[in-house]
Amino acid sequence: MGPCSTLSSCVAAMTSAISPATRLAGECRCESGVNERQRLIRGAQVVTPHGVSENDILIQGEWIVAVSPGLSSSGAEVLDAEGLYALPGVVDAHVHFRDPGATHKEDFTTGSQAALAGGVTTVLDMPNTPVPTVSAEAFEQKVAIAAPKSCCDFGLLIGATAGNASQAAAVGGAAGLKLYMGSSTGSLLLADLKSQQLHFAAYPPDRPLAIHGEDEEAVRLFSEGERRPPICAELAVTRAIALARRNRRHLHVCHVSTRAELDAIALARSQGVRATCEVATHHLFLSQDDEAGLGALAIMNPPLRSPDEVEGLWQRLDQFDMVASDHAPHTLAEKRSATPPAGVPGVETSLPLLFDAALQGRLGLPRLAALTAANPAAIYHLPHKGQIAAGFHADIVLLDPQGQTVLGERLFTKCGWTPYAGRRLRGHIVRVLLRGSDAFVDGEVVAQPGSGRFVSPR
Repeated sequence: MGPCSTLSSCVAAMTSAISPATRLAGECRCESGVNERQRLIRGAQVVTPHGVSENDILIQGEWIVAVSPGLSSSGAEVLDAEGLYALPGVVDAHVHFRDPGATHKEDFTTGSQAALAGGVTTVLDMPNTPVPTVSAEAFEQKVAIAAPKSCCDFGLLIGATAGNASQAAAVGGAAGLKLYMGSSTGSLLLADLKSQQLHFAAYPPDRPLAIHGEDEEAVRLFSEGERRPPICAELAVTRAIALARRNRRHLHVCHVSTRAELDAIALARSQGVRATCEVATHHLFLSQDDEAGLGALAIMNPPLRSPDEVEGLWQRLDQFDMVASDHAPHTLAEKRSATPPAGVPGVETSLPLLFDAALQGRLGLPRLAALTAANPAAIYHLPHKGQIAAGFHADIVLLDPQGQTVLGERLFTKCGWTPYAGRRLRGHIVRVLLRGSDAFVDGEVVAQPGSGRFVSPR
């Protein structure tokens, strides 16, 4: 689908009263004809990283073509959004859909259905499946597996191993590289400095090199005391920053859970290192105080931190580039076993938790839009994702601030549980659009398997 040559060929026939600031000048990606489906979201409180304002949103086919008050379009389907907030579809840059190799826990169909139910329209899946994504062949195979299953758009990261630095760097369709400095689910631990340096030297500087930031030697040293204490994360992040500085690479630190990590990242940024970071939803909404009630359900890597540490993350939320779910499902039987694996589901509860926090004043709605959509799309170079603006995909979440959500009442994830079961939240997801089409409406996923598309960096 190629770009239109002029504004008039795709917009003028559809709308009147479009202000110059919102026109799609030279960026339209819709077909030049005007026979594509037209939808007009009317009267929404549109949230962008820059503010919240009442606007209409005009959609043609898969694309947003105008955002402005008072739009009209002959023949367009009108969606009344008065009293609703319109947020950009979440770009969840950290999920584990367990496919291929562990589909008894989750697969691309159930994982993407859970994503849409939580307002997530694009996911980036991690490479640490039982059949790890560590070669061009494995990458292509995973895309082929996911494409007919996924109900939402998806991208993939390539995994780092001791011998694949040059091969991983050559996989141009990967959104980034994932390097596990500490052990976690799967077999991709890469703890030795030589192998880590090879990847930092080889990976393209314009793409993020994402780390699981726990130092394996420290993890083993402290195994008899506090499980994976903060020093494990601090040591790993400090080393990764040094490697990023030496090789002039873009470092992305996954699931930051301590203020010490934020201190190290802030210092690195002040010294010119390109370092971005994310916080996982569970490190904001759960703490060590929840472990007694949750038992093995609360086991995750990195682990839950003290309430004081959690409050410190909230106080420094402006230092994070994104929030990700780190959706890592396991079955209840596995979590209740003698050796429970680490990880919790979260892709369908992340936005509801954050929206409730925004309504309570813990963060602003513009900041929410940046952390969950605009920033992850920009960091991973995902074209046309992450904003409600002309020229972007019509990935939109409509939420009712007067509604209520009870987490765990209904779940789409195959694992069938959530650590937040029973929490009552303000706000309710009413409708989710994926590239202009309904994907989730009034509690039901209506997008079909295969309607999601593979997305790769620009």
